[in-house]
Amino acid sequence: MEWPDEYQKLVNTMMNDPRVVIDNVVCATATVVRVNSARKRGMLLEAVQLLTDLDLTIKKGYISSDGRWFMDVFHVADGCGHKLADPALLSRIERSLGGEAASSSPDDNSHDGDVGGLAALTALELTGTDRPGLLSEVFAVLRDLECNVVEAKVWTHNGRIASLIFVKDHDSGSPIADAHRVHRIEVRLRNVLRGDHDVRGAKTTVVSPSMTHSDRRLHQLMFADRDYERVSSNGASSSSNALVAVQNWTGRGYSVVSVNCRDRPKLLFDVVCTLTDMEYVVFHGTIGTDADRAYQEFYIRHMDGSPISSEAERQRVIQCLQAGIERRASEGLRLELSMPDRRGLLADVTRTFRENSLSVTTAEITTEAGEARNEFRVTGTDGQLPDRRVINAVIERIGKDHLKLKEERAPPSHQKATAPREEAAERGGGGVVGLLGLGNLVMRNLYYLGLVRSCS
Repeated sequence: MEWPDEYQKLVNTMMNDPRVVIDNVVCATATVVRVNSARKRGMLLEAVQLLTDLDLTIKKGYISSDGRWFMDVFHVADGCGHKLADPALLSRIERSLGGEAASSSPDDNSHDGDVGGLAALTALELTGTDRPGLLSEVFAVLRDLECNVVEAKVWTHNGRIASLIFVKDHDSGSPIADAHRVHRIEVRLRNVLRGDHDVRGAKTTVVSPSMTHSDRRLHQLMFADRDYERVSSNGASSSSNALVAVQNWTGRGYSVVSVNCRDRPKLLFDVVCTLTDMEYVVFHGTIGTDADRAYQEFYIRHMDGSPISSEAERQRVIQCLQAGIERRASEGLRLELSMPDRRGLLADVTRTFRENSLSVTTAEITTEAGEARNEFRVTGTDGQLPDRRVINAVIERIGKDHLKLKEERAPPSHQKATAPREEAAERGGGGVVGLLGLGNLVMRNLYYLGLVRSCS
C-alpha cells in the first residue's frame, strides 16, 4: 500500500517548505499573507523580519500554533498604505517565506541589499555610556586610523549607546585583516567609549560581517548591556510611553503579554525580536492598529514550556519590552545628509553637530556608488528638541543642498474611546486582559478559517 509513503512525503513537505498564500481579494484595504508550516524556533521572527525589511506595514496579524504546526496571517500594505500590486514583490514574498530564497534567513544581511559587499568590510560592534559628542569622537578616531566608514547604525537608549560600523581600509579599499591594526582600532575606540564618565564599562569588538541581522544585533547588544534597567546617564529614572501588561493564564499554562503604544514602522519586529532573544516562544497572538495606536497581544511560554514564574521575571519582561520599543523610537529632529562621500565626512559632520550643542540619538549611514546617504536624529545636549535657529545654522554650515530637515506629519488628533483591554493595561494588567484577549484571538482566527468575514 502506497499510503504511508505518500503521507510521509506530505509531512516532509510541510516540515521543510512552509506553505505561503498571498490573497489580494479577500480584504479591500490590505494584502493578506498566510504562512502555514511546522512550528520551529524563530519562524515568526523570520516572517516579520522579511516583511519589515521590504518596508511593508503590518496592519493586522493573527498567530496561532497547535502542537507542531503554526499558522501566521498578516494584513500588509506598502509605505503609502496601499495593497501590494507589484507582481515581482508578491513573488519575492512568496518565495522567501516559502524557504526558496537564502534572503529569508533571519541571520543574514539581505536587508542591506548587498551581502557580498558587507563581506568585503570589517565590522565593529561598540557599546558604552552615551554622552554629548561621543559619535563625533568615534568617527574622528576611525578617520585618524585610516578607516573609511561605509555603513553604520547607531542607537542610544537610557544613557547607553550601541553601534554597528562597517569599515574598509582607506588606501586599498579592502577589509582590515592585520591583527595588530585590528587590536589598535579596538583599544582606541574602547578608550573613547570609556571616557571619564563610564559607569558600566565599554566594549569594542571586531566581528564577522556575516553576522546576525543588524537591527536584531543592536537589540542583542543593548539587551546584553542591560539598557532596560531604567536609569539614565545622569542617574534619573526614565519613563516609558509604551504600556506593557504581563500576566499568567494559569489554566492553560500561558503568560499573556499585552502591548499598547504609539504605532510606528518596525514595531512588531522589535517586540517579537525582544521576546525571541529572551527565549520565549509565541504560541498565539493578535496584532492590530487604530489611528496612530498599536495593540498587540501574545500568549507565550519559555522554551521549556513553562510560563513566567515570578514577579521579578514579570517585571523584567515588561522592562525589556519597553526598552525594545523605545530604542528605535528615539526623540529628536530628523536630518538627512546626501552628498559625495569623502574621507572624514562623518567626523566633520558630527563635529559640526557637537559644536552646535546637538546630540545624535540614532544614526543610519550608507554609502552607495560614492554617495553618502545618512540619516540622523538629533536633540539638544539637554535631551530636548533643539532650537530651529540652531538647526538652520548647522544646515547653512554643511550646505543646504546636502543637509535637510525632514518634517514629520503630526499624528491624528482624534483617538478611539479606550477599550476595556486598554484600560486594564493602563491599570497595570488586571485579570480581564487575558480573558478578553482569548475571545478576540478565537474570533480573529475564525476570519482566517473563513467562518467569519471581516477586513476592517
